[in-house]
Amino acid sequence: MGLFSIFSREKKENLDKGLAKTKESVFTRLSKAIVGKSKVDDEVLDNLEEILITSDVGVETTLRIIERIQSRVSKDKYLGTAELNGILKEEIAGLLTENEVFVNEDFVIRENLKPYVIMVVGVNGVGKTTTIGKLAYHFKKAGQQVLLGAADTFRAAAIEQLSIWADRVGVPIITQDMGADPASVAFDTLTAAVSRKSDVVIIDTAGRLHNKVNLMNELSKVKRVMQKVIPDAPHEVLLVLDGSTGQNAFEQAKQFTSATEVSALAITKLDGTAKGGVVIGISDQFKIPVKYIGIGEKMEDLQVFNKFEFVDSLF
Repeated sequence: MGLFSIFSREKKENLDKGLAKTKESVFTRLSKAIVGKSKVDDEVLDNLEEILITSDVGVETTLRIIERIQSRVSKDKYLGTAELNGILKEEIAGLLTENEVFVNEDFVIRENLKPYVIMVVGVNGVGKTTTIGKLAYHFKKAGQQVLLGAADTFRAAAIEQLSIWADRVGVPIITQDMGADPASVAFDTLTAAVSRKSDVVIIDTAGRLHNKVNLMNELSKVKRVMQKVIPDAPHEVLLVLDGSTGQNAFEQAKQFTSATEVSALAITKLDGTAKGGVVIGISDQFKIPVKYIGIGEKMEDLQVFNKFEFVDSLF
């Protein structure tokens, strides 16, 4: 199995289950595309191109994948359709390797980065609060001291929902009243984190897709105020996207990456959609590493993204 045997069996089973709808959609159509064919020819490649695009991999990324496979066909002269799955895995994993990010699968933070500050951005409804709660769970399970900051002060529900998650996971949270300055909440959270010797700080931010200038100003202010407490904060700006929205997730990624320096992605709700290919397209197009994927409702269903296992499950 080589590179495709990194995960534990339990994680791999959960991943397979979470990607079942996408896998069924892709695999069924792929099987039809090669029926009666003994080699990969132009017709097979045309069908493969359509399958990838309709799985929300995206046009540009799909063309890059097809070009890679065409190159293999040209070099090997004869390429059997039986080998197509393996080649797809290799070429797509190779594409994702270009956006490498170092991630500890055990959620342990290096000592010289504590407190490690994560600022979470994304529109309302993508699973942002749930992702924060699950991250807090995993970090705490790994023995880290976690502190949450409810800096989405524009909705009372946002503060309440994050407080419920903090209580559920058993981690402290810093809040202010609805309408308070988000930067003030961030400042208080980081000050408390330093005082309490926290290992990980996760800051929620407002989930409104208002105009780019206001979004940029707001997030920039939060960052500046954080840096008064911890000069290199935030260490990570995590954009949460809803994988089930397909191409709409691409649009949200455009908005946020143009408004702030996003350093990592979390793509949620992949278990409820056949559009799991969006993970490949977004990672390729925005050159930002996918760090986490959400494949179910349980705490354990937020996984560190492993490109090899993901592609293996998909194809």
